Amino acid sequence: MELLEQYIREKGVVKKGNVLKVDSFLNHQMDVHLFSEMGREWKRLFADAPINKILTIEASGIGIACIAAQLFEVPVVFAKKAQSINIDGEVYASKVQSFTHKRVYDVIVSKKFLSPDDHILVIDDFLANGCAVNGLLDIIEASGATLEGVGIAVEKGFQEGGKLLRERGVRLESLAIVDAMDAKTGELTFRH
Repeated sequence: MELLEQYIREKGVVKKGNVLKVDSFLNHQMDVHLFSEMGREWKRLFADAPINKILTIEASGIGIACIAAQLFEVPVVFAKKAQSINIDGEVYASKVQSFTHKRVYDVIVSKKFLSPDDHILVIDDFLANGCAVNGLLDIIEASGATLEGVGIAVEKGFQEGGKLLRERGVRLESLAIVDAMDAKTGELTFRH
């Protein structure tokens, strides 16, 4: 998606350790116009899928998922990274390792929000090694729901997450795929 690539080139910051900082428009301060365009693109890409819920993970995926959900006219369910007293009843759970935070989270979704009748689109901001998406896929499988696809804003194509998901047969639609980043020059190369 050309608009997203333009935002990344103009406002993204490449840091050492394969970190792409996009907090000025994607995952701290959120550019809702950009999110609307991203949602339109996912709606176009998944127009043939009978999606009735969008699933994401706390916290950076929530804003993008909510805007996309408006266009799909479906609810958003997000996996929480901590058990809280207001989650009642049984939950689906999975362990997820965060690339950015360098820690493992137990992510949970209340069983009352996912069922075998659901057709799920997973939406998230980044795909690096695929840990977050794989955790969500575990939850979808445990619920008996059907995975219709995965929509990612920014995929790091030089890391293995996207390749492994595609090899598993997952329908993956990444709006921007970064094939290379240079922390010294700030240069980015995109896959088209």
